[in-house]
Amino acid sequence: MKVNQAEIVISAVKPNQYPEGNLPEFALAGRSNVGKSSFINRMLGRKALARISSKPGKTQTLNFYLINEILHFVDVPGYGYAKVSKKEREAWGKMLETYFTSREQLKAVVLITDLRHPPTADDILMYDFLKHYGIPCVVIATKADKISKSQWQKHLKVTKETLGLSADDYLILFSSETGEGKDKVWSLLEHLANK
Repeated sequence: MKVNQAEIVISAVKPNQYPEGNLPEFALAGRSNVGKSSFINRMLGRKALARISSKPGKTQTLNFYLINEILHFVDVPGYGYAKVSKKEREAWGKMLETYFTSREQLKAVVLITDLRHPPTADDILMYDFLKHYGIPCVVIATKADKISKSQWQKHLKVTKETLGLSADDYLILFSSETGEGKDKVWSLLEHLANK
């Protein structure tokens, strides 16, 4: 998909703040500092639409990006970051659970993991949560540029086995640096948007 228009339309914390209408939505989840903002910027062909921070825990709201007036990306707070208070983490958890389990426009959650390392306990928890509620999941193994091509399949296998991916799950290798996997992700999201 060629992105001609992309803008952040609202940062929400409660359902009454979510955008109205029936546009398909894709939530972007992942642990803090895994590269969600870089993923968004590469997918949208924008340099700094999503703010990239070296400080984890920057996203604290559900950030809705309107793309080509046909769908939304929803950037959700990263998980697994210890420096956030327990109370804040619980509030985020509640906000995410409400969004994930009650939003009819949500077509899939894009779970971003780091290809270089096995998925973390938090990644597994998130994946299991999505499976429990029957929410379609697209796993993006990012930072592919950081390891040699000859190692890609081995690392993808570790991701698949660690999460316990089933045959109807999607796993795509990705690099925000090189754009590897970008077209694959777009064609899959367009397919899911029309389901």
